[in-house]
Amino acid sequence: MTIYFAIPSLNESKNIEKTLDCIASQNYDGEIKTFVCINQPEEWWNMPDKVEICEDNSKTFEIIKNHKSSQNISIIDKWNKGKGWIGKAHGVGHARHTLFAEIDKIAKNDDIIISMDADTIFNENYVKSIVENFERNRDILAISVPYYHPISGNDDVDSAMLRYEIYMRNYAIEMLRIDSPFAYTALGSAIAFKLSSYKKIGGFTPVKSGEDFYFLQQLRKVGKLAVWNDEKVYPGTRFSDRVYFGTGPAMIKGNEGNWESYPIYHRSLFLKILEVYDNIDRLFEGNLEKKFDFLNFLNQHFKTEDFIKPLRKNFKNLKQFRRAFHTKVDGLRILQYLKNRQAELQIDDSFALQDNLKEYNFGKNINLNKLENLVEIRDFLVEIESELLKKKQILSFA
Repeated sequence: MTIYFAIPSLNESKNIEKTLDCIASQNYDGEIKTFVCINQPEEWWNMPDKVEICEDNSKTFEIIKNHKSSQNISIIDKWNKGKGWIGKAHGVGHARHTLFAEIDKIAKNDDIIISMDADTIFNENYVKSIVENFERNRDILAISVPYYHPISGNDDVDSAMLRYEIYMRNYAIEMLRIDSPFAYTALGSAIAFKLSSYKKIGGFTPVKSGEDFYFLQQLRKVGKLAVWNDEKVYPGTRFSDRVYFGTGPAMIKGNEGNWESYPIYHRSLFLKILEVYDNIDRLFEGNLEKKFDFLNFLNQHFKTEDFIKPLRKNFKNLKQFRRAFHTKVDGLRILQYLKNRQAELQIDDSFALQDNLKEYNFGKNINLNKLENLVEIRDFLVEIESELLKKKQILSFA
């Protein structure tokens, strides 16, 4: 079995050496190979405000070439003049697509691909923990690895990062509490999968950003996903506009006081999803009389009076119907519902989180505008989420 690290890199000369050092120091006897796609749009060479990034990519190349593990690193050139992205086909999603496709040319079905970012660090037993996870759970397609953003020491950066992480962890905790089949966090630096899993879904669909979310969702729809791993990753903490949504852009917006796209979803909305989950059997039987808000939203979204009717017609037993329901009502549909209804609630994020944590006895008033409070809240949520993930271990369809 060979382990392949797949790392997209753009403007990462200050960070990538630490990531490569982590790979080189792994406590694993098997073969490890690293693929790095240094990338940028071709037109950036002619844009005065972007040339510095192009030059930084050249520095990254020199760092990789001179690294102690350079003999095990393959560099995909998407940054040199004449080699960059053309037109709309650019960004981290296309870089990951290119990386996975190159690895696919030489890897075997049982080989493991570890999706990584060039500013992420991890402990020396990380690869070993991934391999052991797949060996323990031979029917899983992928692992959504736990994560933890280190404190940088820059108050503005840390405040924005912590606030965004609190948003992600609150969402994950509530999804776990309602036992959703899509209760995972999708981070490009925290995913591992078998090449056979990649092939099972027909490869990786490139998008400019959010590629990690859609990739895991595709995998989840066709098989089991592990949500716990004994080792975690520690992604970089900084402002970044390299992608269109995700941690970096969220932090930039948040630093400007705009968290509208990343609210603290109130628990009551998840309970409305849960009441539908609890009545899937009755939906299959066709004798559900109560009108549920979540179903009303879905009917409006799918522009139909009853989106369940064709599912009931095409899937003749309850097990098939349940899977078909969750395949249609996936993580994206849930997020769309939450965003829509949260806006209608018009409640303060601090109040929403305080309400969500009542049963956990947080014991302090929540203020999402104070750094010291954000640190305490984040670490408290980490404990809750970790316990839930350890208990759950693997996501599957009932």
